Amino acid sequence: MHAVARDWRIAALGAADRALCAYAEKVTHAQRDVGPSDLDELRAVGFDDRAIHDATQVIAYFNYINRIADPLGVEPETFIRPWGVD
Repeated sequence: MHAVARDWRIAALGAADRALCAYAEKVTHAQRDVGPSDLDELRAVGFDDRAIHDATQVIAYFNYINRIADPLGVEPETFIRPWGVD
């Protein structure tokens, strides 16, 4: 999991997870460039339209909440351990 957070491109991922990470990155950084071919790539590795819809909803939600929390200086909840601390 930590390898994915550091750099998903070099993490040991299967084809479906790799495609989903690429899609999430594109939705996050270049959403206007997302098109039918991106969805076809997800379908090619086993995602159906419902899974693509659900993944897009989750990706968009995280993008939304970060764009609200970051500028307002919202601090993480104290009951959540920092990433990488066991």
